[in-house]
Amino acid sequence: MKFKLAFQGLLAALLMGGAFAPAWAAAPNTPAAGVTMGSVAMDIPVEMIKRMSALTNHLALATNLNVRFRPSPNLGSAVDDLGAGQTQIAYLTPVAYINARKKYGVIPLVAPTVDGRPHFSLVIGVKAGSGINSPAELKGKRFAFGDEKALLQRAAVESMALKTADFSSFAYLKHYDNIAKAVLAGDFDGGILKDSIADEFKGRGITVIGSTPPLPSYIFAVHPGMPEAVRNQLRDALLALNKSTLERAATLEAFDKGYDGFVVVDDAAYDSVRTLIQPFQK
Repeated sequence: MKFKLAFQGLLAALLMGGAFAPAWAAAPNTPAAGVTMGSVAMDIPVEMIKRMSALTNHLALATNLNVRFRPSPNLGSAVDDLGAGQTQIAYLTPVAYINARKKYGVIPLVAPTVDGRPHFSLVIGVKAGSGINSPAELKGKRFAFGDEKALLQRAAVESMALKTADFSSFAYLKHYDNIAKAVLAGDFDGGILKDSIADEFKGRGITVIGSTPPLPSYIFAVHPGMPEAVRNQLRDALLALNKSTLERAATLEAFDKGYDGFVVVDDAAYDSVRTLIQPFQK
């Protein structure tokens, strides 16, 4: 009787373990092997799926892996999904990566490049013709941030001699696209934007009045339990993605119009961001 109960317990444990085993535990060179990609929320889920579909298709074709996309509602969810293995690779902001590295030991893979360099800037955007020409002129006015957990946004604003206490009001609108649209609609006098989003909305009336120095780029990171063979397949497929052909250029443009390729990055590249956000961490 004891043996039967022990066997049943062992069988249940094995079945439970199989139920929660990550998809990439399958052999990396078979079509059955699967990888779920996550991302910080740069737009509403339906738009994120559109943005990421070309990229996941490229990875699937280049690796023979079954790559699919799972949207996350915010920065914190993207970090926890990767840490829990709900996603195995994720596109993260610098701060999201730093949090995921500290909390779960995720592994940096590659970072996207602009003009061949893995950097970007955060900028303050206002509506053209608003009469606001410098960050200081936003004191006493309404301001829009993205994700409340995006400490780098607050650090960027303070680097331009502004604090949240300087604004008459401020709000968190989740996505940079939302911020740009709200500023253009007159709901806010200014907002923090990623430089590529500011460029995208320049023709629609967004003007940049302040910018950070270059910051280490967003990053693709992977779950620490991902087999090295799978990790290398994904890395090589992303490194091969550039603007050398019309098809590859279209894939990159769908993902982010400002990007022209990817490079390998290491954890130390994000030390400057760690220093910048340190005063804002509890």
